[in-house]
Amino acid sequence: MTARIDNETDLIQTYLAPLAAGAPGAFGLQDDAALISPEPGTDIVISTDPVRAGVHFLESHRAGDIAWKALAVNISDLAAKGAKPLAYTMALAFPDAPERAWMQSFADGLRAAQTEFGCHLIGGDTDRTSGPLSVSITAFGSVPQGRMVQRTTAKAGDHIFVTGTLGDAALGLALHRDPAFLSRELSSGNRAFLSGRYLRPSPRVALAPLLLSCASASLDVSDGLIKDLGRLAAAAKAGVAIRFAGLPLSPPARHMISAAPQFTERIVAGGDDYEILFAVPPGRLETMRGIALAIPVQITEIGRLEAGGGVTLLDASGQAMHLGGGGYDHFSRVAR
Repeated sequence: MTARIDNETDLIQTYLAPLAAGAPGAFGLQDDAALISPEPGTDIVISTDPVRAGVHFLESHRAGDIAWKALAVNISDLAAKGAKPLAYTMALAFPDAPERAWMQSFADGLRAAQTEFGCHLIGGDTDRTSGPLSVSITAFGSVPQGRMVQRTTAKAGDHIFVTGTLGDAALGLALHRDPAFLSRELSSGNRAFLSGRYLRPSPRVALAPLLLSCASASLDVSDGLIKDLGRLAAAAKAGVAIRFAGLPLSPPARHMISAAPQFTERIVAGGDDYEILFAVPPGRLETMRGIALAIPVQITEIGRLEAGGGVTLLDASGQAMHLGGGGYDHFSRVAR
């Protein structure tokens, strides 16, 4: 018979309190609140981004992967602000008492993620819900005072860059929904790569020095490149035209869309990339490229903000590509 956890204190002290070790303000998760003491000359940056079964992950996903992603999507928001991760709180809502093996895997996934990102659990709560499993994390980071990089402060003329590669996670989700999806066209290694990019995103925390020194605006690509680029451009009262051929794609993604071109839209509108999209004024380009040499993250220039409005995606012949959707929206689709 599968062993389940039968009380909240056991759940917290056995599986979650160890994740607070080393964080003085967590008080071993034995208080009703936590304490963060910011370093002099810094601001605290706060981000909350919950994940829910059936919307952000599938119920069949492993507990460790769910935990990793729940923390990673929040740290990604901090990374886009140029912030250094400090700590996080978490609220867990279970449809039923969790199994001990599941909870241990979840805690192990959180431990791996917080070690990778440089932060600790410092508080939160657990609860029951009539709905699906929900993990709500609030992450805290620090930036030099007055230096947080906003997403609404780019200007026409700024150059647009993006980190990493695009579309991998959206294609990975397609594979998870249909395990036989394009199985004849993709090797097991390519399938594993795309799946991993969906299950365990990598927040670009290392980009902070570049963003703080050079970026006029920044946000993470969570709802798809087209939608998030549209947000950046609209705030600048500008438009931008980008060429699909100039977007950074991984070899598995290139192979996938060459075998099934109908999935091109998922590359730019599927969401879950958690890469950083940022703008750099012309006068800071040389400095940015110098700093980029020391950062272990791929950075690609994809366009420039111009007078006008909207985002135009161009094909190889320079013609506008028409997409059926502009990106993920919680209130227009049931799931990603």
